[in-house]
Amino acid sequence: MQDGFLTVSVIDASTNRPIQNATINIYGMDDEQNNTGIVFENLRTDESGQVRNLTLAAPNIEYSLQPSNVKPYSEYIVEVIAEGFETVIINGTQILPVVEALQDVPVGTLRKNRNKIKRQTEVIYDIAAHTLWGNFPPKIPESSLKPLPPPTGFVVLDEPVVPEFIVVHDGLPEDTNAPNYWVPFRDYIKNVASSEIYSTWPDQTIYANVIAIISFTLNRVFTEWYRNKGYQFTITSSTAYDHKYIHNRNVFDNISVIVDEIFNTFIRRPPTARQPLLAQYCDGQKSQCPDQMTQWGSKDLGDQGMNYEQILKYFYGDNIVFSQANVVSGVPVSFPGFTLQLGSDNSYVRTIQNQLNAISNSYPAIEKVPEDGVFGEQTENAVKKFQEVFNLPQTGVVDFKTWYAISRIYVATTKIASLNPVI
Repeated sequence: MQDGFLTVSVIDASTNRPIQNATINIYGMDDEQNNTGIVFENLRTDESGQVRNLTLAAPNIEYSLQPSNVKPYSEYIVEVIAEGFETVIINGTQILPVVEALQDVPVGTLRKNRNKIKRQTEVIYDIAAHTLWGNFPPKIPESSLKPLPPPTGFVVLDEPVVPEFIVVHDGLPEDTNAPNYWVPFRDYIKNVASSEIYSTWPDQTIYANVIAIISFTLNRVFTEWYRNKGYQFTITSSTAYDHKYIHNRNVFDNISVIVDEIFNTFIRRPPTARQPLLAQYCDGQKSQCPDQMTQWGSKDLGDQGMNYEQILKYFYGDNIVFSQANVVSGVPVSFPGFTLQLGSDNSYVRTIQNQLNAISNSYPAIEKVPEDGVFGEQTENAVKKFQEVFNLPQTGVVDFKTWYAISRIYVATTKIASLNPVI
């Protein structure tokens, strides 16, 4: 056995604000790994709604670095109890060795009836197996380039864009009983990547797989694939048609950082210059997909020292090119194209200061700063604290990933974003 790590973040589902002093209990649930029973009891969330860096037992890393008959991750039950809120139980938080798992737990307020609070209820989320371990239907092959529909007023523009939200249909396309979830775009990519590859793999392999997931997803957005079939969603959670999205599962810290860095990067294949490539893939062990990427194959190429461009060109051809999509909807100001750091003095610094101050109303660990447009030590410290709370490298520098992370949290905590944006 080796150590894995877990951070639990508890937020009010209706306001996106952290819940302080919530009780966290963690139980083992994996008989094979002999970690049943109470592991942590009566932990309390801090002012950022978190308990951080818990150490939990996980299988040896070797089981996630090659196909194996041993499940390469441990599973735990995370229980959250907070006064005035529903109790939430996550069955199946996945812990891999060495890396940190990030489990967000949204909790809903207790409903009132005739001015009396009802008895506290439990909400239970059962987390499905990782796709490389469990049994899921293989992807049904389809054309990687689609005929473009006429513009309909959603997000079909002259060029691909990253929408604020996508609508995930949690089932087969024709299943009318399956729920639809409005998921922030980056959260969706992090969820899928954490569900479909192991975060213990080489970084360049993770980059390659994340870009393939982004490209596939942006193709569904750009072509309005499901809406043109009469459906009211962007993509499904079925591996036969799209990707495996698992609602409220944990993600992994290194995957989260990589997605924040490249969430608008996609691949395309000329001469169809505008359209993101529908980058299909399979695991390469339980299923095969000629002329597409295999996940275990991408891991082997990463082990050989290939970078993500070389890996993707190996599978999808030397003629693919890499592009960046514009980010739309819900972001107050776009990234200026250069980093902000100690000594910077411009209006973009003032924007970041304003947004950090607004975020600090919900996350008081982030100290308020003067909104003077000057990037001094106070602003640097506030940026570092923001990066710590939201699991980014603590550099104190506002680069691309930090800019958009601040924008995303600012939008969420100030409720600028519509609860039901149009996609």
